[in-house]
Amino acid sequence: QVQLVESGGGLVQAGGSLRLSCAASGRTLSTIAMGWFRQAPGKEREFVAAIGWSGGNTYYTDSVKGRFTISRDNAKNTVYLQMNSLKPEDTAVYYCNFGPVVPDSGNYYLRGLGSWGQGTQVTVSS
Repeated sequence: QVQLVESGGGLVQAGGSLRLSCAASGRTLSTIAMGWFRQAPGKEREFVAAIGWSGGNTYYTDSVKGRFTISRDNAKNTVYLQMNSLKPEDTAVYYCNFGPVVPDSGNYYLRGLGSWGQGTQVTVSS
């Protein structure tokens, strides 16, 4: 059973930055894609970003392109999300997961296979 522990969230003003981390334990994830999702109050969980096992391929939902950067450190079994130019609409609980990257209507998203962690709250004030 893989355990995923997210951290790095907080309260930030619009335009600010945060760096999220997700540490995995129980199994090495160096050969599988990892990614981030978020869930805002009253909304369904949505895909945010994914990164291939080698770090060479990255995928983003349109609303975060140019502002967020996903990266990973396979030696630490950890994936990161650097979030810049944050907007109030980025406010959500952020979760990480792992699995295949699949196409969907011209875009790509991560099909999460793991159990969801507790997430980390990101709140962006206007």
